[in-house]
Amino acid sequence: MGPELPPGQRYVRDFIVYAALGLPEVDIQNYRLRVTGCVERELEFSYESLIKSLPKISYRSDFHCVTKWSVKDVHWEGIPVKWFAEKAGVRGEATWVFFRCLDGYMAPVPIEDALSEQAIVALKMNGEPIKLENGYPCRVFIPHLYGWKSAKHLCEIEFADRYEDGFWEVYGYHERGNVWSEERFKGGFGRHVRRSPLLNRK
Repeated sequence: MGPELPPGQRYVRDFIVYAALGLPEVDIQNYRLRVTGCVERELEFSYESLIKSLPKISYRSDFHCVTKWSVKDVHWEGIPVKWFAEKAGVRGEATWVFFRCLDGYMAPVPIEDALSEQAIVALKMNGEPIKLENGYPCRVFIPHLYGWKSAKHLCEIEFADRYEDGFWEVYGYHERGNVWSEERFKGGFGRHVRRSPLLNRK
């Protein structure tokens, strides 16, 4: 059995909430989750259909933030990202997935990570609908990537054939963000790195 915690992490009791762009106002009646980009069929789902009609999986997994805190044994429930990919018919040229959010946030994730077995569009945490500060109406969760890749307030899954910096990657955060490889920051890619507003946080 491997180590319980990834390198450099420590457990805390509860989530530390970051809202770099503020908490969005959610009009749940008009909310739609869209699947776009390098796909055969663009798709759109209401919140009601996400909750009531689509296949779900659930499991327990720790959540790891790049600022070195982790929350132990969170119960997650949601729809596999892989299911959306199959329904949309993702084309072979897709190499990245851009998770776009109601507040303008975007997180790029390599397609092999985004389509891993436990990568989900999470609708519930610990048996309850996700709270606004944790990502309502839904968020991505990918257990083996740092939390900034698990984009909150998700409204679009875009399959792309090229890389693009997201909100935190502009500040020098890693393109992939694997927690076990401690991929916190970029290295050797020759891109300009700016000071992140989270670097001063403990």
